[in-house]
Amino acid sequence: MLQGHQSWAFRNRPVIVAAATVVGPEEAQGPLANDFDITHGDTLMEQKSWEQAEKKLLEEAAKIATENAGITKEQVQFYVGGDLMNQIVSSSFAARSLAIPYLGVFGACSTSMESLALASLIVDSGSARYAMAGTCSHNSSAEKQFRYPTEYGSQKPPTAQYTVTGAGVAVVAPEGDGPVVTRATIGRVIDMGIKDPFNMGAAMAPAAVDTIQAHFRDFGLEPKHYDLIVTGDLAQVGYDIACDLFEKHKFPIHETKYDDCGLMIYDRKKQTFAGAGGSGCACSATVAYGHLLKKMRKGELNRILVVATGALLSPLTFQQGESIPGIAHAVAIENKGSAS
Repeated sequence: MLQGHQSWAFRNRPVIVAAATVVGPEEAQGPLANDFDITHGDTLMEQKSWEQAEKKLLEEAAKIATENAGITKEQVQFYVGGDLMNQIVSSSFAARSLAIPYLGVFGACSTSMESLALASLIVDSGSARYAMAGTCSHNSSAEKQFRYPTEYGSQKPPTAQYTVTGAGVAVVAPEGDGPVVTRATIGRVIDMGIKDPFNMGAAMAPAAVDTIQAHFRDFGLEPKHYDLIVTGDLAQVGYDIACDLFEKHKFPIHETKYDDCGLMIYDRKKQTFAGAGGSGCACSATVAYGHLLKKMRKGELNRILVVATGALLSPLTFQQGESIPGIAHAVAIENKGSAS
């Protein structure tokens, strides 16, 4: 199963039998609004706090995903998930409600594909019949923890991104209808010394490029194997840096379409709050499990490589003057007829 140095080839090709996405009001006004299962009209969602609202997003996405899979939550052996909050409390408290055996993981905004890779590994090895992968984020809870509370009204530089309010969940099984997970590449932590928490794209871009190059090196593939390579939430600044690094390393990214979830989820001309683009655990989760999987079901995409990116900082490390390490995890999803 180990391929090359840091990749897995899923021989049994676990199937994403269902997925679900739930988003907040800003995402509901974006260009991908029709691809989400539930869109909320307010950010509190009838809860007492932003953190409770974030937990509700994940609980709703998990409920819809199991219903879409035609199963009950009791049939799911393992839930693999995490989020941005300290001690991944949104996922842990949602797991309390779900009562599914739980593996909590933290990869910051890379958690969507980290959890999907691990859930696929569990199913591919025969260790579960159904495994669930999920993550969430909320703009107001993330701002309060990592930067300034939204009520403070602080000005942000052009490099800043807007944390996506939403949740995305996928259910993986050994067989069934849906696209299959064929490969995964686990990223290394890359730190280029960026210290600005308002410039996450620059901090994460080198890790994204490193993981993408490792994926193709480990599998002996070329970028044109995929119809689309999409990074998680580099947004405009990080996307431009990644393109420059691909050119510097002479990596032929031009052989396929390369995009970024942080650039796809908002209309930055009309939604000026978005700054450089979207970010957060829900950024890649909602775009991948909502928009991209629907395009795959329609046959508009057959092979995609989703490379979720994460900035591994905390308020404590920032206050102590530490730089921001980045990481990226890649998962290949392919329609059955085109899987190879």
